[in-house]
Amino acid sequence: MVFEKLFKLKENKTNVRTELLAGIVTFMTMAYILIVNPNILSEAGMDWGAVFTATALSAAIACIAMAFFANYPVALASGMGLNAFFAGMAIKHGSWQIMLTAIFLEGIIFILLSLVNFREKIVESIPDNLKHAVTVGIGLFIAFIGFKNAGVITPNEGTMIGLGDMKSLTVILSLVGLLLTIFMVHKGIKGALLWGILGTYAVGIVLQLTGVYVVDPAAGMYDLIPDGVVSLPPSLKSTFLKFDFKGAIELGFEFIVIMFAFLFVDIFDTIGTLIGVATKADMLDENGKLPRVKGALLADAVGTVAGSGLGTSTVTSYIESASGVAAGGRTGLTALTTGLLFIVALVFSPIFMAIPSFATAPILVIVGLFMMTSVTKIDFEDYTEAMPAFLTLIIMPLAGSIADGIVFGMLSWFLLKLFSGKVKKIPVTMYVLVVIFCVYLFV
Repeated sequence: MVFEKLFKLKENKTNVRTELLAGIVTFMTMAYILIVNPNILSEAGMDWGAVFTATALSAAIACIAMAFFANYPVALASGMGLNAFFAGMAIKHGSWQIMLTAIFLEGIIFILLSLVNFREKIVESIPDNLKHAVTVGIGLFIAFIGFKNAGVITPNEGTMIGLGDMKSLTVILSLVGLLLTIFMVHKGIKGALLWGILGTYAVGIVLQLTGVYVVDPAAGMYDLIPDGVVSLPPSLKSTFLKFDFKGAIELGFEFIVIMFAFLFVDIFDTIGTLIGVATKADMLDENGKLPRVKGALLADAVGTVAGSGLGTSTVTSYIESASGVAAGGRTGLTALTTGLLFIVALVFSPIFMAIPSFATAPILVIVGLFMMTSVTKIDFEDYTEAMPAFLTLIIMPLAGSIADGIVFGMLSWFLLKLFSGKVKKIPVTMYVLVVIFCVYLFV
């Protein structure tokens, strides 16, 4: 069978049906990027339709590359946070073309670092305790995003965050979806996460048809009925290969700083996501290392270069991939399915875009629960291991950044080992990373 030969399904204890379902679940939980990314980048003057098409195509290219380069169930798309940074810098300097140039060059550097194994050495230098902490931190981060998307928690001036309006229909629907989905998971129903999304969405449609759910975009209650079935993808003409190397040179040193800021966050977001997802899927080998990591990192870099040419911000591995792993995804067939669905979304965008966040948010919360189980593998007896792990897992959701969590965790691990006389436990790569981290934090 073709799929068996390409993705080694039996070896990974999975099957075609499970992988396809996992790919669909992953796509459902990250499809919001098709709307959010164009919304953010259009603020910098980019054409909304062109960015929509670029977002979908770059995600498809990167997912398919991940499937065949590494055979991992990890999906990729334009990264949240990185797109906001892109838009902010583009507005500040009055040129999104220069920012695309920075993304392009960052991606080229990323590819070179992947080919010479530097990024692979970074992954291998992360202590086992921190790898488990990364998994837990990502789980907390995912759950936080889920609760935020559901409206269960909202910004609060007095306490930073607080409970949202519990009387809101969308919040109630999200909580109903959460209970419905976890019940199906408890019962061992195949594809429970996907059925949870579709079931919650179906309840919403029924409520809209009966007049209980009233469409009010200002209140975050969007029309749940698709506006048609198919549509032609918007043209890429306004963003395709729109680099500005002259403007980049004129910007000078600041351009280099911007480019390396993109590179740094991309590298450590990707590494954090790969470790977190791989740990949850039991993909680490007996030495705690990630097999085929070079292919996974290369897929990410290729996605970034392709995305810059098409007209979108940095493409990176998505933490929502954990939802597909939770649904049983174990091979590149999951990533391939997700990638193909991004292409399908270009044509059937009215249907995909009608699925609301209140239907997908509960899945992120449940995935956060699944990933929390790795906390039992952290050594809390040795405080030179416990504190770095704690900083890693707590900074991620609080700072809203996987990269920042890794930086705090690895820096504290290095310093504690150094001061406690355990220098021999520090790999050479860590010294290089500490210098990079200090530049990132303090320069």
